[in-house]
Amino acid sequence: MHVSPLSWIALTCAVVAAVIMLYYLIKRPPLDAAGKSVMMLGVGVLPIMVAMIGNVEGLRATEHQAFCGSCHTMDMHIADANDPESLSLAAIHSRTIKFGDKSCYVCHKDYGMFGYAMTKLGGMGHVYMFLSEYAWYDMEEALPKIHIARPFKNNNCMQCHSTTGKIWNGVADHNGLLEDLRTGATSCASAGCHGYAHPFSKPDEETPSDAEVHSALQHPTPEGT
Repeated sequence: MHVSPLSWIALTCAVVAAVIMLYYLIKRPPLDAAGKSVMMLGVGVLPIMVAMIGNVEGLRATEHQAFCGSCHTMDMHIADANDPESLSLAAIHSRTIKFGDKSCYVCHKDYGMFGYAMTKLGGMGHVYMFLSEYAWYDMEEALPKIHIARPFKNNNCMQCHSTTGKIWNGVADHNGLLEDLRTGATSCASAGCHGYAHPFSKPDEETPSDAEVHSALQHPTPEGT
């Protein structure tokens, strides 16, 4: 297991702080100016550094698939994302360098000034839902109940697919729905466009046949996509 340099720094700070506190508890040296300075280091500065680094490292850990897949109800989602034969959006993007092991976070995070903080707050909501309800379901029971909290934003797709590139605009269906895609009226990840990111999680009646998808792409409408 790879341990980051920040983790080693935090561990070192924690050990030094513990040594300082144990020394003063056991030896009880006089609290002169030098002693107070060392005590401040042991009970204040170093523990604060440990807490700050711990928060940073903890937040980083939540960006990886291992964290997202730590809930058993996500097993199928993680397995599909890492399946080299899968053609789902999740799997295709997980095979790219930009997404890779962070594909869950990169796709689902919110963008903007407060995107990081809002994503983490939303994640706490997921933790609450898991502990209060989904933890008691097996995969078969949980799968039909799992759903995205709100419609997937096209802005997340447009982080990479800007809708202004020559190749992207060379697709007739993109041009026909350009404004709807930019405003989010038509979802990139809808059944009639590029399909659901996790199609196995949708009821059969929501998953269109190949013929229906082909027809929708040939004659796209906001209602049909």
